[in-house]
Amino acid sequence: MEAGLLDFAPCVQMARLPPLCRLCMIWSTTAEACMTENHSAYLICGTPRSGTTLLCEMLYRSGIAGRPNSYFREVDITWWAGQWGVSLSEGTGGPSFDRAYLAAMREAASAGTGICGLRIMYRSLKDAGRRMERALAVTSDLPTLFRAAFGPLLYVYISRDDKLGQAISLVRAEQTGLWHLNADGSVLEGAEERPDPVYDRNRISTVLAELEEDGRAWEAFFAAHGIAPLRLTYEGLTAGPQRALMEIFGRLGLSQDAAKSIAVPTAKMADATSRVWAERFETERGAR
Repeated sequence: MEAGLLDFAPCVQMARLPPLCRLCMIWSTTAEACMTENHSAYLICGTPRSGTTLLCEMLYRSGIAGRPNSYFREVDITWWAGQWGVSLSEGTGGPSFDRAYLAAMREAASAGTGICGLRIMYRSLKDAGRRMERALAVTSDLPTLFRAAFGPLLYVYISRDDKLGQAISLVRAEQTGLWHLNADGSVLEGAEERPDPVYDRNRISTVLAELEEDGRAWEAFFAAHGIAPLRLTYEGLTAGPQRALMEIFGRLGLSQDAAKSIAVPTAKMADATSRVWAERFETERGAR
């Protein structure tokens, strides 16, 4: 087992204990872990098109900070399970699957570095909680579950000041199927052949409201649990990605010098079309 990460083997025995005893086991473990400043994992909290992919790619390419990804995204669970060799013979909704899945996730997310990297969007939190509860055979709040599953956790919250630009970016990705480009302009994630995007004021308005709602929900989550995350913005990340990595490495107790040599792996996708859409949306919104 990698240093700083909790072992899932006791979960089978834990499941046979009364709920109060199971909670006591988790609380005692996490309380001891939280007495140290050393983090064994980090959780990138964000909303779609806020820069999390750029951040995750750079963290992985550092070679010292695990391999963060959206491992709790429900529509991807079966795909990840297949990649990791987790049995699907009993489906994906039972405790035995969740124990095996979280163990495999921990290994993949740490990538041999001893630091577990995770990414999650607000709307995946409930699904993550359900899976951790089944795996750990206990009911508790999300921060306790994350600590029990991954050890002392650094929360990194990345948001985007330009919410309209964020909404437009998401709508364009939905329409075209193109989500991310490599730095050389080739496709990192999405369709090679794609339709031209079409301006849709109603969809942009809906997505904008959803992104603003998710931002407020993240703030409420942090406040409710007394969490002071490391805060980054899309604008700050794209202007100085190495500086953002240095902040994270510093909090994780890793060498900040490692951030200086990491090249930016993705290309910005906003273009003249995005600007035209934003101007048109603002004009139409002002006329209402």
